[in-house]
Amino acid sequence: MSAAGNFGASAPANLSRMRQFGTNLAAGLAAAVRRPNPDARRPAWPPRGRVVLSAAAAILVVAAAMFLLDAWSLGNVRSLPWIVVVFFDNFTELGLSGWFLFPTAILLLAIAVIDRPTAPRLQRGVLAAVATRLGFVFAAIAVPGLFVALIKRLIGRARPFVDGHDSWAYTLFAWRPDYASMPSGHSTTAFAAAVAIGAIWPQARVVMWIYAVLIAFSRVIVAAHHPSDVIAGAIVGTLGALLVRQWFAARRLGFLVRSDGAVHRLPGPSWRRIKSVARRLVSA
Repeated sequence: MSAAGNFGASAPANLSRMRQFGTNLAAGLAAAVRRPNPDARRPAWPPRGRVVLSAAAAILVVAAAMFLLDAWSLGNVRSLPWIVVVFFDNFTELGLSGWFLFPTAILLLAIAVIDRPTAPRLQRGVLAAVATRLGFVFAAIAVPGLFVALIKRLIGRARPFVDGHDSWAYTLFAWRPDYASMPSGHSTTAFAAAVAIGAIWPQARVVMWIYAVLIAFSRVIVAAHHPSDVIAGAIVGTLGALLVRQWFAARRLGFLVRSDGAVHRLPGPSWRRIKSVARRLVSA
């Protein structure tokens, strides 16, 4: 067959693949934003009094850290051994959201490319289950991260390394990276990731919470944030991931709501089944 003939045969196939890719992406987004079934159980929310008390406690903890820890940390982190600072200076880069968002986004796009209506039902089921969980992790990290990226620039708190080293220096609506200290974006990402990944894979909870705490410490040790900044970031990241979990549970995406309103994860495909599907896709 001529080169022109080959091109003519592959063009419709490529166009069909692109259409299916777009259809898969649209279907996944529609599932995530659809209205919950009116007859389905809704996740239970804490009583209003508990919500108010929890919010007040969070504000008090952040305020106490501002008064008791922030100025103290400015004077003490500089006296830490250099090897500690160097270690955390490298470790803190693991708190960037890209370490989670880029891989999950790439995997979601790959699933949208390879999923086909003609594929075996088991294969499509495994791909859908994996995509749902990846989508949850992506949203649970991205949503609070985006909120913090905006709000911290409106608050305009000076970072510890700004000239004067004043923990009470603010320039509202500054929209400058050196005045974007409160809340900590790295801490928001780390704690959101700990909640999200722990909700899907409970075996990873201990490791993820250790990771989150170390990231929070690292932001103070490298003088990028005050202690109150990382506490605020931890609260926002944790709460944001939990709210996204509620959203997914209301749509029965990766989670279910039991009769008492409690949210529990749905059983996912085993690693054996995932590897089996992956081998079939690679050999196809």
